[in-house]
This record gives sequence, C-alpha cells and structure tokens, in this order.
Amino acid sequence: MAKIKFTKQELKHQQDAKKQFERFLPILQLKKQQLQLEVRLSADALNRNLEAQRRLQFDLAPSLGFFDDPATVEAVRDAIQIERVETGEGNIAGIAIPTYDKVVFKPFSLDLFATEWFLDDAVEMMKRAVELREEYRVISRQHELLSKELDTTSQRVNLFEKIKLPECRENIRRIGIMLGDAQTASVARSKIAKKKSSAEAVQ
Repeated sequence: MAKIKFTKQELKHQQDAKKQFERFLPILQLKKQQLQLEVRLSADALNRNLEAQRRLQFDLAPSLGFFDDPATVEAVRDAIQIERVETGEGNIAGIAIPTYDKVVFKPFSLDLFATEWFLDDAVEMMKRAVELREEYRVISRQHELLSKELDTTSQRVNLFEKIKLPECRENIRRIGIMLGDAQTASVARSKIAKKKSSAEAVQ
C-alpha cells in the first residue's frame, strides 16, 4: 500500500479516486461480460467451420482416386487460384476486428470436352474448401483479438475490485480515524488551555 498523508486534502483525493473507480467498474464489468459472450461465439464459429471442413473432406474422399492423373490435378489447381480474399471490419465492445466476406478466384473456365465429367464438382468442392480455410483464418484472428481484450479487461476489473477500491476505502478509514483523533486532541488541548487561563484569571 502506498504511503498516504493524513490530511483533509488527502482524504478528498482518496474519496474522489473511490468515486472514479466506482463509476468505471460497472462499465468494465459490462464490457467483460460482452467480451466473454463474443469469445464464446467466436469459438463456436471456429468449431462450426472445422466441422464443415471435416464434412467436406468426407465428401471429397470418394473422388480422391481421380486425382492420380497429373492433368486433373493441374486443372483443379488452375481453377482454384485465389485472386483476393475480401474482408471487412467490425467493432465489438470498442475493439476493431476483421470480418470475412468472400474469396474471389481468378477467372477460369473448364473445357467440357477436354476434362473429366467429375471435375466440375471437384472444383466446386475444392473452392469451398479454400473458402472455409480463409474464413477460419479470419475468425481465428477475431478470436485472438477478443481473447486478448478480455484478458486485459479482466485484469482491470480485478485491479479495481480487489486492489484499488479496497485500498481507497482503507485509506479513507485510516485518514478519518487520524483526523478524528487529531480533532479530539485539539479540543482537549483547547479545554485544558481554557481551564488554565481561567485559573490564572482567578488568581
């Protein structure tokens, strides 16, 4: 605990600090609750994305044998080249987070006469796999940023609740006692001086 002065000015300073902590604590607690919810939601979104990726892998499994042909592999690779990943920006509890929009693939058209019949479906599934992967990256970043802010906010809530407010209350109590004792001593000295002065006047 920091050293304090037992003065009326210090008492006012501690009382003002206590009021400030009491005013900001509910705001921080509300922010913490909101962030806890958003961290859970982003974790759920990550799990849903992973499940969708697993289902897609399962759907792709029967087609894997077709990819033994190098020409087929090259055709699919050419068809799923990324031109750009479009993202936006959201705001949660004052935190800027990236949002996933879509993946834009480079223009490509399959020659229906030169490619295998299954290639259209395979390309669409591979594109979906790429989209899920890019979406996962963005949601992971969201989760990371929200979790970091939650940690910071939780630390501030704990600081206010467990250290700063109890410290201010204790300082106010101690200063109050010391000022009360000083006032009592001052009154006692004043009475003694008054009695002494009266006694001297009688003599």
